[in-house]
Formats: sequence, structure tokens, C-alpha cells
Amino acid sequence: MKTIMSLIAGVAVSVLAVTPVWADYPERPIKMIVAYSAGGGTDIAARTLSQYIEKYLGGTIVVENKAGAGGEIGFGALANADPDGYTIGFINSPNVLTIPIERETSYTLDDLAPVANVIYDPGAFSVRADSEIETLADLVEFAKKNPGEVTYGTTGVGSDDHLAALAFQRQAGIEMTHIPFKGNVDVRAAVLGGHVMLASMNVSQTIADHREGTMRLFGQMSNKRWDGADEIPTFKEQGFDIIMGSDRGMAAPAGIDPAVLAKLSDAVGKAMADPEFLAKAKAQNLPITFMSAEEFAAHLVKLNASYQKLWDENPWSGAK
Repeated sequence: MKTIMSLIAGVAVSVLAVTPVWADYPERPIKMIVAYSAGGGTDIAARTLSQYIEKYLGGTIVVENKAGAGGEIGFGALANADPDGYTIGFINSPNVLTIPIERETSYTLDDLAPVANVIYDPGAFSVRADSEIETLADLVEFAKKNPGEVTYGTTGVGSDDHLAALAFQRQAGIEMTHIPFKGNVDVRAAVLGGHVMLASMNVSQTIADHREGTMRLFGQMSNKRWDGADEIPTFKEQGFDIIMGSDRGMAAPAGIDPAVLAKLSDAVGKAMADPEFLAKAKAQNLPITFMSAEEFAAHLVKLNASYQKLWDENPWSGAK
């Protein structure tokens, strides 16, 4: 973790002294890579936030979707871009951390320079509204009577959605069948279309469907209820001690000038404090959780160690 820890120290220093050569940054459009499909939770957050980053940073930000392989394609494209400040992107935990743990990839955490965290979104389970399964207890009862017949969709192997479902199966003593997709838009479509029975995706991505009556949301995987969905009980309230969710933050390629990294992080912080952005975030069910570059980098280092330990004890690759 030498590279990422060096960045933490570098950001702190650069806040005090911005390198003159970057005084006019940005001088051309910035590309923002989203590693998931258009219309999903990360994509919505990116497109909403980007206009406010532009306001405080200056210049233009162009969002580019590079979906596939649970986020690996987009994360790799970000990590391997020129570290000139003109390519940034969203990184999602745990995917950005778990993918390099489980297989060879074109990037590791050391190849990324965290800019700021934007969202923490608790995990959730939901089904189509006309499903005969109405509660978590019903799900467990059905799965025990029909091992492997419950199909569930996620955004990929090693995603928070997948790890959450594996944890639930272990606690409940059941077996379900995993169907991975490119993004939560595809998971939602598969459930609504009757192709899979259960969606394992974040609460912000399914609360609107729940309130509209097209999907039924069982619970949220957090210590306490998110205030944007306070009518939905936690899994812990229902007897399942599962805490799982996803950070959606921003990063740049490692090697970026610390002064530019600091300027980006500052602009994101100001954008996220903008009252107009906060109103839009609330309307779009975005659970905002800001961390500075230093805070987010330290958080990712800690998370990476915990996921490595989990992998060493109980590998999730190949698990249903």
C-alpha cells in the first residue's frame, strides 16, 4: 500500500501549496468514467454531481460508461489512464477491492488515487410486487423447501450484492443460485421481467420501485435505517446480523499531481455541500456520505485488508 499511503500524505501537503503549473487546471474537458451501465445508481450520482463539480472546479466533465466484469473494465480503464487530471472516475467498494483479490486484473488499489467518497448505500433484497414471497422469513422458508430454486441477480461476483447474499445464505442455512449482471439496471429489469426471483442491490436503487408498488423491498443491511427509507426495517431488526453496502467514491489514476488531486477533492466537497445538489440528491434517493481524499484513501486501505482476510478464510469466487 506504499503508493496509496504516500498519496494520503501528499494531499495534506498540497492543500497548503498548489503547484503554479496547475494554476489554470482544468484547461480542457475532463472525462469521468463510470464502471456500470447508464441509468444505474452510480451513473445517476455521477451525472448529477458532475455539473456541480464543474461549478466549483471550472471546465467541463463528460461522463463515459464502461460497464462489464463487475466494474473491472471501467476500474482498469481509470487506473491505466494518464495521471494528468483529465481522467477521473467513480470507484465502488467492495468491487474495486474484491476483484483484484480474486483474480489477476489490469489494476490494483495502488494504481488509484482516491479523490473523495460520495455515497454509502446499504444493501437490500427485493422481489417483484406480485411474488408470493412477502418477507425475509418467507424467503428462508421457500428456499429451505426448494434448495437452489431462488435465483438472485447482482452486479457481479465479489460485489457487495453478492457478498451480502452469501452471508445471508450462511446465516439462514439456505442455498440460492447467483445470476450476475453488468449493472443494477439489468438486475432490476430481470426481476421485473420475471427472469430472476430476487434482486440483491442497494436500497437507494430499489426504494422508488417499492414505493411505486412494482417491487417489494424486504430490508436494508445497515446498523440503523437510512433516513431516506426509514419505513424499511434493517436485516438486524428481522434477526439477520448482516451489515453490507457500497461506497461510491471518486478516484484518479495514481501518479496524479497532489495539487491537482487536492483541487479535485476540494471541488467535490464544495459540490456535495451545495444546497441545490443536496435537494437533487434527496429527490433521487442518493444516500450522501462525504469523505475527503485522505479519509477515503485510509478507509479503502482498511476495507481492503478486511476483504483480503475474508477471502483467505472463505473465498467467494465460484460460490453461488
